Amino acid sequence: MSTTETASNYNHLEKMSVQELLTNINQEDKTVPLAVEKAIPQLEKLVEATVAKLKEGGRLFYIGAGTSGRLGVVDASECPPTFGVPFDLVIGIMAGGDKAIRKAVEFAEDDDQQAILDLDAYGVNEKDVVVGIAASGRTPYVIGGLQACNERGITTGCIVCNADSKVAAVAKFPVEVVTGPEFLTGSTRMKAGTGQKLALNMLTTSTMIQLGRVKGNKMVDMQLTNHKLVDRGVRMIMDELNISEEKAKELLDLHGSVRSAITSAAEH
Repeated sequence: MSTTETASNYNHLEKMSVQELLTNINQEDKTVPLAVEKAIPQLEKLVEATVAKLKEGGRLFYIGAGTSGRLGVVDASECPPTFGVPFDLVIGIMAGGDKAIRKAVEFAEDDDQQAILDLDAYGVNEKDVVVGIAASGRTPYVIGGLQACNERGITTGCIVCNADSKVAAVAKFPVEVVTGPEFLTGSTRMKAGTGQKLALNMLTTSTMIQLGRVKGNKMVDMQLTNHKLVDRGVRMIMDELNISEEKAKELLDLHGSVRSAITSAAEH
């Protein structure tokens, strides 16, 4: 049995007080970053492979089911506003389609032929990277998708939460974040989901920095889609150029992005 499915280290949860429940869940959560730390060498290889492909004009795809699939969709959807990249540079695909983001689609994850069909709808090719996300490491949808990609010479990776899994065996660049038994037995939306989210944060943030989408420590290419982000952009320009808020606002209004405002001012 996979470690994500083994019995919780805690029992009689229904007899615990609210404080005991929260404290014990938190104790388990504290172990997740340590599991991610052990996977850094694997993550490094996946990031380097991803950067190389994206520099050649490729894209990054995530395929997954259930919580794992939703995490991929979340990470992909946050790349354009954070880094100013095209919406189709990082793409999250879920077993069961977009409707499965909100409501589970029965047995969608058991179809080992559907993932490559879903990828083909986006014209997946050898320039791209396809990362399978599966806490169990045995999801047929993900295994089938990665196998089909391998046969076509497409770079494959994965993020799983069990050691020696079928998904990791198929992926060229496997990342194994072994988070162990869940507080609530088998509920992989908890520690496993947290471990996957941390790994995804590291994958795309490191990749985008390597692609030049960050200056210093700032999101200079972020999309200015609300007042909070506009205010953040103004502060970035103030800090970078050591100018007043009024002048920073003028530059941002004129150039439409933090990077363009800073670059233009530096040139003058």
